[in-house]
Amino acid sequence: MVKLRLRRKGRKKAPTYDIVAVDSRSRRDGDYLERVGYYDPMHKPSTLNFKHDRAIYWLNNGAQPTDIVRSLMSVDGVLLRRQMEFKGKTAEEIEVALAKHKDQATARYLRKQASRLARKNAPPAPVEEAAPVVEVAPVVETAPVVEAAPVVEVQAEVIETAPVTEEATPVSAETADSPSAEASAEEAQD
Repeated sequence: MVKLRLRRKGRKKAPTYDIVAVDSRSRRDGDYLERVGYYDPMHKPSTLNFKHDRAIYWLNNGAQPTDIVRSLMSVDGVLLRRQMEFKGKTAEEIEVALAKHKDQATARYLRKQASRLARKNAPPAPVEEAAPVVEVAPVVETAPVVEAAPVVEVQAEVIETAPVTEEATPVSAETADSPSAEASAEEAQD
């Protein structure tokens, strides 16, 4: 399958392109069948040249242009010329339509440049005061309040214990309850 596509040339960061008819399986910068145009995007405005008759020849024989080449053909008027030839227009009518097309394209380019220049040189727009922002507190749903049970005070019994001495003798549980144990404990304190 034959494609019309760009073939990169030029040095690093300064590309220029040939528009070529090429077998779709070949490399981007490899062998090509025929050079049908030239594109240099680095100039302002960019340079674009087509051999209209050869580009139309390849299109009529089934060559498929890439998206970029199709848009370049549209800008240069190749597709307009081909369409008018299909309609059977005379060469003079085609030339008049192409001249009108080129004038419109030039006017469109100049409008875009003027718009870019105006945006670049325009003073910064004044900052308008914004309407005051009203903050709305978020609505928070709470669970229903449940009454707590009444607090009951409990009185604890206070048990007094005897102070601990250094010479305390261990007292068994049986003897601790007897009255003689109390007397012996009192004697030990004296």
